[in-house]
Amino acid sequence: MERARTYTLQATEAARLLGREIRLARKRRRWSAAELAARAGITRYTLQKIERGEMTCAIGLVFEAASLVGVPLFDTDEAGLRARIRAADDRIALLPKHTHGPRKAVDDDF
Repeated sequence: MERARTYTLQATEAARLLGREIRLARKRRRWSAAELAARAGITRYTLQKIERGEMTCAIGLVFEAASLVGVPLFDTDEAGLRARIRAADDRIALLPKHTHGPRKAVDDDF
C-alpha cells in the first residue's frame, strides 16, 4: 500500500489560498467551472480539485487556470517575471553543478 504524502502547513495553506483566488476570479468573470475547465484543457473535476487547493494537481495546470482568470502569480508584469527568471538563472550558474550530502567524518584519533 502506498503511503499518503504529507505537506507542510504553509504549502497546504498556500495551495488553498491560490485555489480560492482562482475561484473568486472565475466567478468575477462570470465563467462557469465547465467554461474555465474547457479553456484550460482540463476536466471540471480537475478544476474543482484546483479550486479546493488539493495538493495532487499538477502545478502547470494550477498556474494555467490562475493565468486564464487573471490571478497574479508573482505580483509582477511579464517583463519583470522574465527579468526575475534571468536573475535566478544567473545566480544558479554561479553555484556548483552537483551538490553532495555531508561526508562521513574522518576518524583520525590514533
